[in-house]
Amino acid sequence: MADRVHPRDSSPASSPPSSNNSGEVAAGTHTKHVPSPGTYVVQVPKDQIYRYPPPGSSRRYEALRKRKSRRSCCCRCVCYTFSLLLILIIALAITAAVLYLVFRPEAPKYTISDVAIKNFNLTSSSPVSPEFDVTVRAENPNNKIGIYHRKGNSVTVFYSDVRLSNGKLRAFYQPTNNVTVFQTPLKGSNVLLGNAVKTALRNEQMKGKVPFKVNIKAPVKVKAGAVKTWEITVKVKCDITVNTLTAKSKIISKDCKYSVRLW
Repeated sequence: MADRVHPRDSSPASSPPSSNNSGEVAAGTHTKHVPSPGTYVVQVPKDQIYRYPPPGSSRRYEALRKRKSRRSCCCRCVCYTFSLLLILIIALAITAAVLYLVFRPEAPKYTISDVAIKNFNLTSSSPVSPEFDVTVRAENPNNKIGIYHRKGNSVTVFYSDVRLSNGKLRAFYQPTNNVTVFQTPLKGSNVLLGNAVKTALRNEQMKGKVPFKVNIKAPVKVKAGAVKTWEITVKVKCDITVNTLTAKSKIISKDCKYSVRLW
């Protein structure tokens, strides 16, 4: 008896995915990319893939790299400059220390040795123009240093914060271990004294003790061998007391204080 053969299903075993009119693939189906003839697919492991930045990122990276390079150059320049300044300061400090140890410099000493007073009329109500002929004693105590007493100095006489007269010292060179005495005229013009100041001056003159303040500002230069320093300012403040306000006045007490400004 012949076997009955059933006809095969006319539909294929795997029909291609249906698509709608817009060309979309039906949901739930998967497509596999098949390379076209003449092309090859090369598979490379992920850890061997090198990524290149896009052109925009590449430009930004180059700009940042150049900026960092310029910044590092500026930092190096600043470090070199500060290093040179530090070396220079250390060298100057060592030189100054050596010079000080070799020469042992001392500031010049000024003092008031005598004073003569003129035109000090306390009975008139008009302004006064007092004159002080001050004898100054300048001493250079250094063994190896000469001193140039420069122009631009000043000498001022005060009584109770009232400036009475002023003048200048003469400029000269003073050798080592030298004492120079010279007279300096100090003049005032139209000084108005109040009644209280006049009364105090009269009372102190009757007691034989009239106090004054004499301020000296003297710029000097120091010469050590062939080297001459910059200008140094010596300031002297002397409290002196005289017995009378005449040309025959005498100093009965004095106290002078010194200070030096190097710059």
